[in-house]
Amino acid sequence: MGSVNSSVRNIAVMGGSGTGKTSLVEALLHAAGAIPKAGRVEDGTTVCDHDALAREMKHSIDAQVVHLTHKGVTINLIDTPGLGDFVGRSIACMPAVDMVMLVVDPKMGVDPVFRRLARVAEERNLPRMVVVNKIDRGDDLAEIVTAVTEFLGPIVRAVDLPAQHGHAVVDCFENEAGESDLGEVKGYHSQLVDQVVEVDDALMERYLEGKPATPAELHDPFEKAMRERHLVPLLFAAAKDGTGVKELLEDLSRLAPAPHESNPRPFEVIEEGKDPAPWVPTHSPADPAMAHVFKVTVDPYVGRLACFRLHQGTIRKDALLRVDDSRKPVKLAHLYRLLGKQHVEVDHLEAGEIGAVPKLEEVRPGSVLHDGAVSDHIRLRPLPLPRPVQGLAVEATTKGTEAKLAEALAKLELEDPTLKVDHVAATGETVLRGMGELQLRVALRAIKERFGVEVSSRPPRIAYHEAVTAKGEGHCRHKKQSGGAGQFAEVYLRVEPLPHDHAAWPLDLVDDTFGGSVPKQFIPAIEKGVRAAMAHGVIAGYPLTGVRVSIYDGKHHPVDSKEIAFMTAGKHAFIDGVRNARPVIMEPFVALEVTAPATSLGAIASDLSSRRGRIMETESLAGGLVLVRATAPLSEVGTYASTLKSMTAGAGSFTMEHSHDEHAPHDVQAKLIAAHKPHEEALA
Repeated sequence: MGSVNSSVRNIAVMGGSGTGKTSLVEALLHAAGAIPKAGRVEDGTTVCDHDALAREMKHSIDAQVVHLTHKGVTINLIDTPGLGDFVGRSIACMPAVDMVMLVVDPKMGVDPVFRRLARVAEERNLPRMVVVNKIDRGDDLAEIVTAVTEFLGPIVRAVDLPAQHGHAVVDCFENEAGESDLGEVKGYHSQLVDQVVEVDDALMERYLEGKPATPAELHDPFEKAMRERHLVPLLFAAAKDGTGVKELLEDLSRLAPAPHESNPRPFEVIEEGKDPAPWVPTHSPADPAMAHVFKVTVDPYVGRLACFRLHQGTIRKDALLRVDDSRKPVKLAHLYRLLGKQHVEVDHLEAGEIGAVPKLEEVRPGSVLHDGAVSDHIRLRPLPLPRPVQGLAVEATTKGTEAKLAEALAKLELEDPTLKVDHVAATGETVLRGMGELQLRVALRAIKERFGVEVSSRPPRIAYHEAVTAKGEGHCRHKKQSGGAGQFAEVYLRVEPLPHDHAAWPLDLVDDTFGGSVPKQFIPAIEKGVRAAMAHGVIAGYPLTGVRVSIYDGKHHPVDSKEIAFMTAGKHAFIDGVRNARPVIMEPFVALEVTAPATSLGAIASDLSSRRGRIMETESLAGGLVLVRATAPLSEVGTYASTLKSMTAGAGSFTMEHSHDEHAPHDVQAKLIAAHKPHEEALA
């Protein structure tokens, strides 16, 4: 291993919507001299909100990469969206950085997005830092400090403090004395040093002997405490008037971890027949090159742009690299650093840096780029992305543009890891699924404005599915004679529920025949028939999942038995078996986390009850807020965003993700079954 690149910092700026993340990034860029003047979100002039829709909404809807240099240190910042619908785009950036900087607004408190991102960062073993923004408004800052500490624990320690009524900050990392808006600096300095020295036995011993620890002595233990989740630094700023911005810039360059000082990203070598083995990069520019793609954007005119983090080695312009396990190398015709929409071409990038490369059609988010000298089986451990819970059925309004729509949908899936496209065989619908109404609305606008496809949309059928709850026997004798060779097959099978954690989910097909009653070459045909019936459903037209099918007997004819005959017999024997196995309809439930004023708790509880929801837990938060954790059927929460806004006068927010599936109530099942018109022709 050669020397490491210690002059790089990679930081994701995260937090809830409206906390001022984009304004803070803009202020840092200006303070470092990367831009001549700081833009404003309200005016649509910031570096990060260069997308026309983001400017119109005055909210970030995608992650944007920028870079700046301060005292010889290159700081790559990723400004991430704070709207709950786009949280997947934020999570997807975490493997590219060495620290997550969580931004909080004193008035908004510790909101659901902050909570989710803080938890994911902890689970991914990423050091965290919290910045309290907008300190110049005169809010009660002690209250937000309490809220952050209650959520993250006593490992939160201030590195600087607000002063002069929020119009200045005072350092308490190096300063041992002074006054702040939150009290004397001395006490905060002692708390910070006490926390840091606990991870260094030798330093703690000297400290307990009364020997003061210098900032230089504290630097390495400070980094270690962050790595070991023993410290979350707390800083204060006001992006709009620049308060604390220069101090924050200084702290990021001197205290944020360099690539080799953070915890290794969770890469694994996955080879057939072997257990996944951890793979740790060296961070050395001299070693073989290895990078991973964390973001892909597709522009109809410019093409595909892949943003990557280089974990080891050096990548040069015109280099030949492989993508994942492909044996054919691709040429990097251009190599960029990013500053919002500005692409700054560079000759090379070294280990630890973030860059971008255009027009690599082979890459997807998660792809690994390497020079062939490292294993081509290295993969990033899957991210804990939330599962899409809402959907729209979409179709092209102009005949002949269906292929263009399919291409646009595929590109949108590349860009947003929580957008999924389903082709529902039972209904013939193409369903675009996402985290919420806003995300889907943005996607529809992109289809029209970026890709030039006119589409119509409508609510899709809720993703119910069918299941069996008992064992059931099924039989079908298929015989068809139409002159010449005919068709003959007879199948006996048994169906029963399959545990959800079974490796073969959603279907475990077992051949229990003996004596050649069903020749082995026809078992795959029976499976085809079973899968076709599962796709179309049996009682209400919804896909059937979680079933074990045991084929235990049958008959064949030496001339008339053929694949199509056994496929048909298998399909109808399965349908017969399912009808005898107490089939039910399962409906999806979502988990809700609602943050709202405590005075709204009664209205929220009543509304959730009317939606067949169940409150699992409530928690009092600082600032007169309450956190409600609940579950509810997806079919009942389609209008929840507008209802919550009305109940809380716009002060409530929530996150939602798939939780589990439950048996639908009898009245719901009866309505769904009655509304279904069996497509016997399709099943024949």
